[in-house]
Amino acid sequence: MRSERAFVIGYDIASPRRLGRVHREMRKHATPIEYSIFVLVGSERAKESCLERMRPLLKADEDDVRCYPLPSRGFQARIGRASLPEGIQWTGLPAALA
Repeated sequence: MRSERAFVIGYDIASPRRLGRVHREMRKHATPIEYSIFVLVGSERAKESCLERMRPLLKADEDDVRCYPLPSRGFQARIGRASLPEGIQWTGLPAALA
């Protein structure tokens, strides 16, 4: 049985050119929430594979990538301004998070 969970992956890339490459690669593995914040729903192996595919695109001394597991059942809230107009809800999140 495959154990799936959700991970938040965020990055800060110093070069605009590398930023575009990293973003395109991340879109192959995860759902973008913001330009540099993604949610990956999958196994630990899928997460490691995603991070491994990003590694050659990064410069360790200039770029920063963070990955955090999300609790399977946890508190969910939004901090800050709503990104969509009032009354509109985005349902494009992976089913594991909806």
